[in-house]
Amino acid sequence: MAQPNMTGGGAFTAFLERVLPGIEQAIAQSLPQAADDACAPDLEQYLYEPLARLVRAGGKRIRPALCLLGCTAVGGHAEDALSTACSIEIFQAAALIHDDIADQSELRRGRPCLHVSDGEGIAINAGDMGVIDVVAQVMHDQSLPVDVRMSLFDELYAMERHTLEGQALDLGWVRDERWDLLEEDYLAMATLKTAHYSAASPLVLGAICGHATQEQIETLREYGLAAGLAFQIQDDLLNLVGDAGKQGKDFRSDVTEGKRTLVMVRALRQLSEADATELRSILSSHLADEGARARAVELAERSGAIAYARDYAQSLAEKAKLRVTDAPISDDARTILLSMADFFVSRAN
Repeated sequence: MAQPNMTGGGAFTAFLERVLPGIEQAIAQSLPQAADDACAPDLEQYLYEPLARLVRAGGKRIRPALCLLGCTAVGGHAEDALSTACSIEIFQAAALIHDDIADQSELRRGRPCLHVSDGEGIAINAGDMGVIDVVAQVMHDQSLPVDVRMSLFDELYAMERHTLEGQALDLGWVRDERWDLLEEDYLAMATLKTAHYSAASPLVLGAICGHATQEQIETLREYGLAAGLAFQIQDDLLNLVGDAGKQGKDFRSDVTEGKRTLVMVRALRQLSEADATELRSILSSHLADEGARARAVELAERSGAIAYARDYAQSLAEKAKLRVTDAPISDDARTILLSMADFFVSRAN
């Protein structure tokens, strides 16, 4: 059998493949379910099954994998971080349910969004269940010492709070038609909304499970914030200039939703007044017209904003790699983290 490529993102993708079966098994066993009472069938239908359906629909499971990696990076055992890894994935599902409602999205992971298939009320309630189950996953893991669980609660709360703050900015700027934003505003929003819960917090949560030192925790956090922000910028780029076939109806949806991405914030500041006015008009129209979407991308490319965003994401990946080059973590984890930073800015979907 051919050996996996360990250059670029190869070591990271090989790591994901290795830990995925264990993560899937743990998630399946940890999903909340109705107690055995007279209403159990209805509760399963209206609450637990809709949440479980989205969780089971997949995703790359990068966040729970990073939790396991954070644990082993500091000398811990991966199994000690499994309950925490599951809690992160449950939060991811809850956040997606609520995010899809806010954005009026139609598809998630190739299927109708939960609010489309089951109704908005059921979807909101299922998302709420996911949010409260985040703490329960850790609270019920009696194998973790009490002091470790308390530290995990603090970090989980911070992760959720940062995500909600970032979402508030993202939604509020669209609602209030804010076009006076700087690149720094976008970077602050994306750090809150994505970088913490997509990379920094999973690594730190795993490290806490592995009884990390404060130096190790802060090293992994700083790495994760840089890598997580690079991940989000690459995500924004793929939405605009990625593979339309792989993204389907989601391709260029950020234009329709008027998202304040790094590309669009930069483009509006670099374009001529006439071109900037046209771009603002397209972003404010919220229409799913393919021609208008293509025109928005054309204007962004003309401004140099797409090339700027690519370069910025790459610089963040290099910053992340520098942070762990001589860090007090295991050599295996260092190799995977270095590879992960490359993967985040080179992935095609």
